[in-house]
Amino acid sequence: MSVLEIGKELVSLCQQGKNQEAIDKLYSPNIVSVEAMAMPNMDQTQKGIDAIKGKNTWWEQNHEIHKREVDGPYPNGNRFIVHFLADVTPKHTGKRMTIKEMCLYTVENGKIAKEEFFYDMEC
Repeated sequence: MSVLEIGKELVSLCQQGKNQEAIDKLYSPNIVSVEAMAMPNMDQTQKGIDAIKGKNTWWEQNHEIHKREVDGPYPNGNRFIVHFLADVTPKHTGKRMTIKEMCLYTVENGKIAKEEFFYDMEC
């Protein structure tokens, strides 16, 4: 798959809420994920497919998702950007909020090798 095809498939799966399927299908076993800040009980940088699956499971289990929008991809060479918008209620606060974030994905050897998230730190 080309970088654009990988990006389009990622966007399609995420739009359907199939994030784990996207990870299984498109991510390198040695994926590196960098958040703008560390999540509870997790490092800011996660390495390896199992860590990424765990992070995704944590997110799904700890947030009530009312709506999600995924836009892109916006490719450039071996990278692409995807825009995410989520209307969520974190279960620990009960406070509904909108999260806007961008993610820069790097593709190597036909798989997503790195994801870097950018978002408002005051969410």
